[in-house]
Amino acid sequence: MGSVSLKIGDGTARFKRASVCSSAVNILMLFSVITTNLFALYAFTYHPTTLHHHNYPKNFSLISEKVSLILRQIESSQNKLSQMEKELLGYKSIDLSGPNIANELKEFLNRHPLPLGKDSRTGITEMVASVGHSCEKSVDLLSEFMSYKVHGPCPDDWSLGQKLILQGCEPLPRRRCFAKTIPKVGLQPFPVSLWKNVSEKIYSWSGLGCKNLACLNSKKLNRDCAGCFDIVHGYETQKYVKARSKNDFLIDDVLAMGSGGIRIGFDVGGGSGTFAARMAERNVTLVTATLNVDAPFNEFIAARGLFPLYLSLDQRFPFYDNVFDLVHAANGLDVGGRPEKLEFLMFDIDRVLRAGGLFWLDNFYCSTDDKKRALTRLIERFGYKKLKWVVGEKINGSGKSEAYLSAVLQKPATV
Repeated sequence: MGSVSLKIGDGTARFKRASVCSSAVNILMLFSVITTNLFALYAFTYHPTTLHHHNYPKNFSLISEKVSLILRQIESSQNKLSQMEKELLGYKSIDLSGPNIANELKEFLNRHPLPLGKDSRTGITEMVASVGHSCEKSVDLLSEFMSYKVHGPCPDDWSLGQKLILQGCEPLPRRRCFAKTIPKVGLQPFPVSLWKNVSEKIYSWSGLGCKNLACLNSKKLNRDCAGCFDIVHGYETQKYVKARSKNDFLIDDVLAMGSGGIRIGFDVGGGSGTFAARMAERNVTLVTATLNVDAPFNEFIAARGLFPLYLSLDQRFPFYDNVFDLVHAANGLDVGGRPEKLEFLMFDIDRVLRAGGLFWLDNFYCSTDDKKRALTRLIERFGYKKLKWVVGEKINGSGKSEAYLSAVLQKPATV
């Protein structure tokens, strides 16, 4: 239990995770089963020395009472185990009886019968809403998010929704209101749109510190986005076609490594969409996963004529298995420095990447040697072929040297 096996080539890489939660629950369940069996054995094998044939009805009644007691104890133990498991996993269902729960949230979470009755193809009779179990930890924020006029305009509070997503509360349950409409005037035709700015009025700036592109370009929003909204004069115009260090791989060199050609790809945490733009110039379709952390990334990517996906990396990728020719990731792969999250993310990347496809790790910041070794060990467990592997150093703004890892890895064909 807690073991996942992944076959690679002629060998097998095995990932073992001894879970404290599952071990504790298993021990408790084993103890419960043993105790229950001992009670049952005692009830059915105990014979008093004074027992005579005329006491049979009384003895039978005693056995029935003991069996009933055992059944009640089993049910009580199961309920306690279920509650303990929920507490160990940090999960509890949302209590809809609370006074601060918005009516629309109650309406969304309640089961609703299908209007035409049972579906003959799936056998489903009810519509069941889905909401992330982490929403219970943010129920006050969730209730605030769900407090709106049904069939009316949605509140301009997308930043509140994003805060919920960043806390693991997704998918968001808001459904029955109309999102704020922003006129998209001045959009350029494709492919001119890839490298031409449009009016700043087409973006939503509510909830953001900056209110224009000049402000965004003056800041380092993250390690992959310093001036990344300047797609006319900034470094974005040279990115992936002109290297500044040995860690900067050229896009044409990487595409030439692809077995069977590169047609569709996925960019994890793709900034302002420049990687997708370079791919579009080479007739490669790319999906860019990003949130709007400190900037209108999704709207900006869409204005360039590219495909943004509003998605946190805590969620399973909404794609089928083995569909992408290439997956590109930079420091978005860091996922808060938590190794267990990185492992989940790597498994999901491996799932959506086809055999022979490329995983491009682009200038991943290795803050410590331990972090670099942990990432290296994790990647090597998957058995990917190292087509290119470079560890280099860059000087940061304070004059200190920092280590970065860039790599192009090829997923092997499984047997």
